[in-house]
Amino acid sequence: MKKIIRITSLPVITAILLTGLLSVKKPEKFKVFVIVSSAKDHVKMVAAARPFLEKMAADNNFLIDITADTSKITDTNLANYQVFLQLHEAPFDMSYDQQAAIQKFIEQGKGWVGIHAAGLTGKDFLGPQKKYWQWFEDYMGGITYSPHPAFQKGVVIIEDHKHPVTKNLPDRFEVPDEWYEFNKSPRPNVRVLGTADESSYRQNKPMGDHPIIWTNEKYARMIYIGIGHDASLCSDKNFTILVRDAILWAASPR
Repeated sequence: MKKIIRITSLPVITAILLTGLLSVKKPEKFKVFVIVSSAKDHVKMVAAARPFLEKMAADNNFLIDITADTSKITDTNLANYQVFLQLHEAPFDMSYDQQAAIQKFIEQGKGWVGIHAAGLTGKDFLGPQKKYWQWFEDYMGGITYSPHPAFQKGVVIIEDHKHPVTKNLPDRFEVPDEWYEFNKSPRPNVRVLGTADESSYRQNKPMGDHPIIWTNEKYARMIYIGIGHDASLCSDKNFTILVRDAILWAASPR
């Protein structure tokens, strides 16, 4: 009995090969470690931020691990990541060893993105006999936090469109927030990307020059975003662009 040989047409073979190639998942570009706050003030934002960040990772082809467990902030674990994202987790809520691990991660040239309460510098928050993390205050531009005004809508002014983090943002956009204030402007020590328009809301103690987004260029990839208190920002187009571009820039080689 003769063996029947079936010949598949070239277009069919091509289609099969292309389907196979398209089904192969691209390797992720980099990994992001996210530490989130467990404070009551931030529960709603943190809950909204999880799917917000997970979708962002999927859309931009990077891996993301989100946790409130600060015990995972170790040299060994952080070695697996290119970006450390501090979402509302205040520096004084971490142990000395955890602070040291973050500092080492940053000084190795890796990326750090701090959002809102991540920038709570100053000794007012310290418990008795607790040592202050002075390095972090200097890292933030030498400023200390002051009590913020009431939660309200205000305007962010983007003053630097040349930077990769803010190049895709409009000149001005409105968001509801707490509008963190500091004892002075960090401008002499940092590159300011965006400021709070103090004429657009009621301040607690006007700063005059009020940076709200900045980077400390003494370090490889550092970006602080002062806005981000409210869960509604996770569905805000401009906040989405800001956080996305901050993460992508923080992960890029210097």
